[in-house]
Amino acid sequence: MQRKNIDPEYTVKSVDKALELLETLAEFPSGTSTQTLVERLNLSRNTVFRLMKTLSDKGLVQHDITSGTYQLGISSVSLAQKILKNMSVVNYAHPILEELVRKHDEAVYMTVIQDAEVLFLDMVDCDQSIKAAPLVGRRFPFFSNAAGKVMKSLDSQDLLERLLKKVTRKSDRPDLDKLNLELSEIRASGVAVDRGGLGEGIISVAVAVKDYSGKVIGAITLIGPSFRMLAERIENEIIPSLLAGGELLSEKFGYAPA
Repeated sequence: MQRKNIDPEYTVKSVDKALELLETLAEFPSGTSTQTLVERLNLSRNTVFRLMKTLSDKGLVQHDITSGTYQLGISSVSLAQKILKNMSVVNYAHPILEELVRKHDEAVYMTVIQDAEVLFLDMVDCDQSIKAAPLVGRRFPFFSNAAGKVMKSLDSQDLLERLLKKVTRKSDRPDLDKLNLELSEIRASGVAVDRGGLGEGIISVAVAVKDYSGKVIGAITLIGPSFRMLAERIENEIIPSLLAGGELLSEKFGYAPA
């Protein structure tokens, strides 16, 4: 019996939609409904059901029959961990993140830039009873947090304008002149501090990580609640530690300041 040919374009689109489904589910740790997925991804219910069946069979998605909701399965977590372990940036960064957490007892992340967004790639959490929700795997506009600002501080104004045009709603776009002024100050100091961009009462502090060519490949980011992140503590304790950590990690990628 001759097998039917599968349209390559259809196959690629199916994979693309499956990945979008997984990314969307990552935003709902407690699970979400089929209707939410239909609306978020602009797919038919039949398409969502078929994709979910395939992903469930592979253990990437888990279906709660009682509530009717879907969430990421155990296999997706295992797969993510295997990928992260094989990424040199995580392997090199993780011990440095651990040391920063031991010193300051605040959550510390390794972040990377993807076009106009910051991806929170790896994390070492603190032991504090009050802390921000984990951000690993989540993406945020670069202008909404310290990591994005420090990584984009060396970009040209033309590039920034192109990136900001990709922000769908004009009301969400920051004022370009104010952003340029802030990025200029970050470029001079090598450190970015953001208040409230990741949530009310949340402060993020970040330094860039560079490779052998001087290219920014990521940022070390410390996050904590504003009542603990006092200005004097940020200036005298946290910033010096992050700068030292950023320099050490950059050295591992061959960076040598001129």
